Amino acid sequence: MLMHDIDVALVTLNRLAQLGLRFAIDDFGTGYSSLNYLKKFPISTVKVDRSFIMDIPEVQDDMEITAAVIAMAHRLKMGVVAEGVETAEQLRFLQGQSCDYGQGYLFSRPVSFDNFKKLLAPNVSVLRNA
Repeated sequence: MLMHDIDVALVTLNRLAQLGLRFAIDDFGTGYSSLNYLKKFPISTVKVDRSFIMDIPEVQDDMEITAAVIAMAHRLKMGVVAEGVETAEQLRFLQGQSCDYGQGYLFSRPVSFDNFKKLLAPNVSVLRNA
């Protein structure tokens, strides 16, 4: 969406942000996710692509890039989600970098909507009171 008409996207996203909507850049570090987007658009969260997470702790470069992205996002007052977290070692590294959220098989495999409702049911009262 953003690549087709950036000026229209900027106006639209700013209007939606004024209404309280928050936006995330998905798969940050790959494809069209650009540092320029962090500067231009009202982004509140960066989702670090799983390609940087999957080889932690074996690949030092992935650890350095991930740590740098987390630190940069935090300095810009953005939250960070690490995608593709599959091992306790990856989670420990991310926690050590103060990553805000993790997403991946370590926490849950994909579930159907019906199973999601069953998982959520015991916590509905907590969510209503939040």
